[in-house]
Amino acid sequence: MTSYALGLDYGSDSVRALLVDALSGKEVASHVVYYPRWKKGLFCVPAKDQFRQHPLDYLESLEQVVQGLWDKAPAGAAAQVVGIGFDTTGSTPVAVDSEGVALALKPEFADNPNAMFVLWKDHTAVKEAQEITAAANKAAENYLKYEGGIYSSEWFWAKTLHVLREDAAVAKAAYLWVEHCDWMSAVLTGTTHPSKLRMGRCATGHKLMWHESWGGYPPNDFFVGIDPLLDGLRDKLPAETFTSDQTCGQLIGEWAERLGLPVGTPVSFSAFDCHMGAVAANVKPGVLTKIMGTSTCDITVATYEEIGDKCIAGICGQVDGSVTPGYVGLEAGQSAFGDLYAWFRNLVNWPVQNLLANSALLDDATKQKLAEEIENNTIVALSKAASELAIGESGITALDWVNGRRTPDADQTVAMAIAGLKMGSSAPHIFRALVEATAYGARAIIERFKQEGVAINSVVAIGGISKKSDFVMQTCADVWNCPIEVLESEQSCALGAAIFAAVVGGVYPSVEAAQKVMASSVCKTYQPNAQAAAAYEALYQQYLTLAAFENNGGVGGKA
Repeated sequence: MTSYALGLDYGSDSVRALLVDALSGKEVASHVVYYPRWKKGLFCVPAKDQFRQHPLDYLESLEQVVQGLWDKAPAGAAAQVVGIGFDTTGSTPVAVDSEGVALALKPEFADNPNAMFVLWKDHTAVKEAQEITAAANKAAENYLKYEGGIYSSEWFWAKTLHVLREDAAVAKAAYLWVEHCDWMSAVLTGTTHPSKLRMGRCATGHKLMWHESWGGYPPNDFFVGIDPLLDGLRDKLPAETFTSDQTCGQLIGEWAERLGLPVGTPVSFSAFDCHMGAVAANVKPGVLTKIMGTSTCDITVATYEEIGDKCIAGICGQVDGSVTPGYVGLEAGQSAFGDLYAWFRNLVNWPVQNLLANSALLDDATKQKLAEEIENNTIVALSKAASELAIGESGITALDWVNGRRTPDADQTVAMAIAGLKMGSSAPHIFRALVEATAYGARAIIERFKQEGVAINSVVAIGGISKKSDFVMQTCADVWNCPIEVLESEQSCALGAAIFAAVVGGVYPSVEAAQKVMASSVCKTYQPNAQAAAAYEALYQQYLTLAAFENNGGVGGKA
């Protein structure tokens, strides 16, 4: 009898379901559903760095994506699913009431963005993040020493405090905040009530300041010292956390019926998408797994002996078992990668799109078709033209901080900069500089790992950009001066979730055993060009010079 593992990957725009034959490792079927409210831009104010997602988008899309999967899977496949695994973006917390109900699911909060999931890319909590960092630096015990030393506005406590300060009604109704990844497993297993809620090691260790050495989270006095609004929240969080190879619970009847799956199917503890993707990539010490999408998340693992007593500065945490049990998981990343390209695409397309929208010569269907064609082909055309330019020909240097800086040294107040523009600077010239900027930003992360004593010898790339653009990937290989392997799987994060599903489903005794069969193969390798790598050495120094200038406040200076 076939044993199928079901992996569910919640990205920024959509959820993907992947069905894997756990015994052969073959990816049998996949399906994607886009979040309807998010697609309309509801509850988001980009100009204020506000990005919120409604829990109904997650719940409705879960049912739709799994039911859609059965239309593509072999007949009877649903009955042969032995385990379910989840991954999500993060840190993406939501406020829940004393019964564990997400506030936006209640009528009185249905249209309140503060009652919704605060998406990873929401940067409204910059002030709160700075306060948390300052408090940690003053404390007798620095509770950020295992999280890179700097708290980010992208993370749990900053977002929670920001909402508490901004919205008295939500603050009064909220009993607890829960990460999206932990919430998904709890929903399917009927454990959303605070008395039953259990949480995974990944989100808690990397974003919530959980560490075994201080019995869970920093003491309540630490949080009260930042703001009394946080009083008692720490004590409502379960102190024990679990790695994703452990079972969170069994699928309850309501969701078994909605998903067409057997009641009692084991559900694993969830983790962030990048961590699951690294597992699908067979992550190991010395190899950096880079998930390249709207942003990037960089994951590697290290042995306990390699880490020892080190506290790696400027990254997004070092957590025992957050990626693969038995290793310390290390996370870094860039706040914008594909988002930077999309920003430039929208910028250069604005005049044409605006003229199309207001044209009296075209019908609406033609307008929409032309608009979509322009949008879909802009980056392709820019990439082709940019790839034909010589390295350094444009004289332009850019930073990749259009959405702030995740690592090294988190700071969401910094901004992007472009230097060297002249009358002869064309769109392809600027686009090439932006591609190089994202490669430079990634190199800065690699260099930080090495400076802190963590070996990085090669890179494995996952995500849409790694499969779509030879120009971007070759630029990265040249700038990093190391080989890059691209995974075969189109759904690497969902595949990682399926690997954990196979473990909790009893097909394999460990993650390592499952990886030997189920991990993705490599479809392509990019080798650095020695001449290009040498040319980029000097240009990377220009990037560092511009970064130092902008980091110190740019032209205006910091207040």
